[in-house]
Amino acid sequence: MRYDLNLLPVFLTLMEERSVTRAAERLGTTQPALSNALTRLRTLLQDPLFIRERYGMQPTARALALAPQIAQALAVLDGIVLGQQAFDPASADQLVTIAANSYMEFALMPAIVARLRAQAPGIRLRLVPFGTDLAETGVVSGTTAVVLGRIVDAPDSLVVQHLGDDGLACVVRADHPQVAGSKLTKKLYEQLRHVNVLPPGRLRAGLFQALERQGLQRDVAVSVTHFLAIPEMVAMTDYCTTLPRLICHRLAHDARLKVLPAPVDLGTFPLHMGWHVRYRDDPAHRWLRALVAQVAQELVGEQGPSGGALATAAARPSAPAPEAPRRRPRR
Repeated sequence: MRYDLNLLPVFLTLMEERSVTRAAERLGTTQPALSNALTRLRTLLQDPLFIRERYGMQPTARALALAPQIAQALAVLDGIVLGQQAFDPASADQLVTIAANSYMEFALMPAIVARLRAQAPGIRLRLVPFGTDLAETGVVSGTTAVVLGRIVDAPDSLVVQHLGDDGLACVVRADHPQVAGSKLTKKLYEQLRHVNVLPPGRLRAGLFQALERQGLQRDVAVSVTHFLAIPEMVAMTDYCTTLPRLICHRLAHDARLKVLPAPVDLGTFPLHMGWHVRYRDDPAHRWLRALVAQVAQELVGEQGPSGGALATAAARPSAPAPEAPRRRPRR
């Protein structure tokens, strides 16, 4: 029996999005074309596959049973075909989708973009958000190349690599009347009012837990949803903020701000990269993963009080490092 292999990625994307409109957007096609593909899928697999309900489309029992089998079959096919292809980054011309949480987008992506511009100028990037749901990023179906952030309870179809660890530091305005020198005491930390960033996911919970472990109290004056809102707010007030060190070192380029060590040890948190298992042996994907891993290791390893690590890592066009051992993080 003849059938169109292009229908199988459509099926997996519909499984994740539960919406013809969103699936069409992710696959870069039109809604009528996606609806036509769904009709062909229903004929091919002899099942409705998805039932339209009030809040989206729900997969049938047969669709739920077929999804892992189809994902595994595509992984095998990709390994056979893509494993035979050579990859030349200098001549590559393709669009790559990366899902990143707000921390990774702010701290890591500028250096990754600069490295890609130097080594693979024909590669175009499309960034999509990563909050708490891996399925929404497209990485579980393989339509997104990699996901960057804190990954917990990854499915079996996802390979997770530990890129390094980051810690926490504090930022105040450079001429803050209460903060003299380069040290922030616990007493002063608790006396200051704070700007609190509320990114989605486990980064937020990690900071709250670290403060609670150390018995450190904060008087929160403002809560914001993104790191980009922090610099102006801190520069124009006497507020303090507690942020990941990589972000603090980015902010250290702003002469209006001063980065200080946290008054107590607030611990560290991991940086993860995840990708679908079917891309394990794809030469282009392996090259991209190695580049991301090298940039992350440089930024984490070269952190300094001036924040120069980011500028150094972004400018250095060295070859990607080999992949580190991989594991699936657990709680």
